[in-house]
Amino acid sequence: MSGLLLVTAVEAEADALRAGLTTDAVTVAAVGVGPAAVAAGTARLLALAEAEGRRYDAVISAGIGGGFTPRAPVGATVLATSSIAADLGADSPAGFLSLDELGFGRIAVPVDAGLLDTLRAALPHAVVGAVLTVSTVTGTAERERALAERHPDAVAEAMEGYGVACAAAGAGLPFAELRTISNPIGPRDRGAWRIRDAFTALTAAAAALG
Repeated sequence: MSGLLLVTAVEAEADALRAGLTTDAVTVAAVGVGPAAVAAGTARLLALAEAEGRRYDAVISAGIGGGFTPRAPVGATVLATSSIAADLGADSPAGFLSLDELGFGRIAVPVDAGLLDTLRAALPHAVVGAVLTVSTVTGTAERERALAERHPDAVAEAMEGYGVACAAAGAGLPFAELRTISNPIGPRDRGAWRIRDAFTALTAAAAALG
């Protein structure tokens, strides 16, 4: 795949992707942690490229994340069907109200169908489903259950996909999200995290992309 911009949160994720790529036609950039930082950083990269006359063909949010057990176990590769801003909304006595329910917009951005088909062909063993974007990583069983109930099609959570999706949409470019799973979503237990395994899987996924 050529003409791609792969956006990560941190340099360690970017390095894992670069280790697997075999072409210079794919650009990898780490632009910051969280939806706001990554949206701003991605939009800047896209604007600079367009100003220089080298518009990208597509944008992929890539990196590691947490997986909903048993749908996306540690070490799995995940492809998003949509990126969902899972905690964008308001609390209320009746429970959480999403941006959609408040009437201020939508929290789910579907990925480009053609780009997803291409990624699925390159990564046939990937788990496919919605990926949640959160500003606070889930660390309790109660929050894990609440997210799973609100988003029954979700397979993973991370902190950047929705922000990258907004930047790509603003530039009129196809968007997708790729994650490799470093930890199960639920009670925070750093001893259960397998970040090295997730980086290895990220390198393997990049090798399949070109």
